[in-house]
Amino acid sequence: MFTLLVLIIALAFVFDYINGFHDAANSIATIVSTKVLTPFQAVLWAAVFNFAAFFISKYIIGEFKIGNTIAKSVQENFITLEVIFSGLIAAITWNLLTWWFGIPSSSSHTLIGGFMGAAIAHAGIFTTHWTDVIKMSVVAPIFAFIFLAPLIGMFIAFVITIVIVHICKNSNPYKAETWFKRLQLVSSAAFSLGHGGNDAQKVMGIIGAALIFYNKQLGIDLTFNEFVNQYAWVPFCSFLAIALGTLSGGWKIVKTMGTKITKVTPLEGVSAETAGAITLYVSEHFGIPVSTTHTITGSIIGVGATKRLSAVRWGVTISLLWAWILTIPISAGIAAAVYYLIRMAF
Repeated sequence: MFTLLVLIIALAFVFDYINGFHDAANSIATIVSTKVLTPFQAVLWAAVFNFAAFFISKYIIGEFKIGNTIAKSVQENFITLEVIFSGLIAAITWNLLTWWFGIPSSSSHTLIGGFMGAAIAHAGIFTTHWTDVIKMSVVAPIFAFIFLAPLIGMFIAFVITIVIVHICKNSNPYKAETWFKRLQLVSSAAFSLGHGGNDAQKVMGIIGAALIFYNKQLGIDLTFNEFVNQYAWVPFCSFLAIALGTLSGGWKIVKTMGTKITKVTPLEGVSAETAGAITLYVSEHFGIPVSTTHTITGSIIGVGATKRLSAVRWGVTISLLWAWILTIPISAGIAAAVYYLIRMAF
């Protein structure tokens, strides 16, 4: 059992790393497309603030609410190391597939879907109703924010863009663009802090669920907060892994996010990143894991819609929406299949 636990922790950090380079585009797509920073400068900038989010969560906020939410998304009776292992394999598989095809799907929902799918398979798809396996009070807000997060980001970005355009309507265009390029450094950093604080905690939650289960088999009951204190290296390494992944970058998705949805100017980049950051901070405050991918995509669409609705390439956007909707069920299906293969093998 200890060997499987070590393998799960290693896989979780691999997923965290993949999450970083898969989602690097979220933080840097607009800042690269507006040529404020080179691609390498942009990923370095984002990675630094991804990691800095650890110190904010631990020493300023003082807790890891999203990690706690993930760890408690499945009823304890249906959590085993095999379930967690299967969920991670499914999440890594779907993440790599969507990265390869340049689809900015949600790493967060991939992980959640995998965890839930494996747990339902463990409980018995035909003998136990899935609502008995999943903690609906925890999971319902996550499902709701699949749709709410991009809509909130879209609305905030739309409002911010309109306000900024109104305030700056008499400004010198050249000077205004210079200032917005500088401000993009700030907005990008703010979004990267939100990205790190949101996504690194999801892997923390999965590792937490594994370690809490393992300790329970040894007769030791741990709460999530006790796990955080006893295994302080887990949150530190979770934030470090996602930062290193971001440093690697996911250029195919950068291209989709930065150029294919709508053409973005520095002013619009500031609006989109600020709106995305606000949405992430609010969701983190309430402990709701949201997709940084969905959030920033919605924000970019909101910015594009201020010019005219035709400025948004809706064909690309609809394809992304289908990827978002399918992520959880596909990840759950892959995880269930992996779980059954493990049961057959052992």
